[in-house]
Amino acid sequence: MAIGRDIIREFKKIGWAMYVAGLQNSHSGNLSVRVGKRMIITRRGSMLGFLTAGDLVELKIDEDDGMMAIASTEFSIHREIYRRTEALAIAHAHLICATALSLLYDEIIPVDVEGAYHIKRVPVLSFEFASGSKEMAETIPQYLRDYHVVMVRGHGAFSVGDTLEEAFYYCSALENSAKIAMAIIGAGEDIKKFQPERLKKW
Repeated sequence: MAIGRDIIREFKKIGWAMYVAGLQNSHSGNLSVRVGKRMIITRRGSMLGFLTAGDLVELKIDEDDGMMAIASTEFSIHREIYRRTEALAIAHAHLICATALSLLYDEIIPVDVEGAYHIKRVPVLSFEFASGSKEMAETIPQYLRDYHVVMVRGHGAFSVGDTLEEAFYYCSALENSAKIAMAIIGAGEDIKKFQPERLKKW
């Protein structure tokens, strides 16, 4: 089945936005959307900032598919998220500051107003093999039922939404919050003293 022009256009727009926002290096990260019982995901090794129609791969959600060989190495995680949550779109980004915080903390709690309102808290998940592993595919969907975005320690974020734009927003908002947190830490302050009281106990 041919991928529609509107879907291609949206992948191009969000891929470019993620790249220019500095959420990716030249070839990292991936995007996907759910379309009925299938999903469309970026190709393995594609450049999110410069996507073409040929960089999009359509796969079945409920069974193995011959196109898996060229899909993103994280396709199994995307597939399990769609199987086990109501997400319609997924973004995976190698956020720089948020990844740095994931090496320091077991959760990221934004202290800025926008981050605290939209994200609230972000679990940091640890895996022995933190790239496309079966353990990640089994664990990450459990958290994305309750959170918009999660961090994989030392790797990056997975976020969900009803659209690619929404999934992108949660990655972008998290990275902005992480930059603020890193600035506070760089000033020699304890980030925990700035966390909203209502979030100190979940």
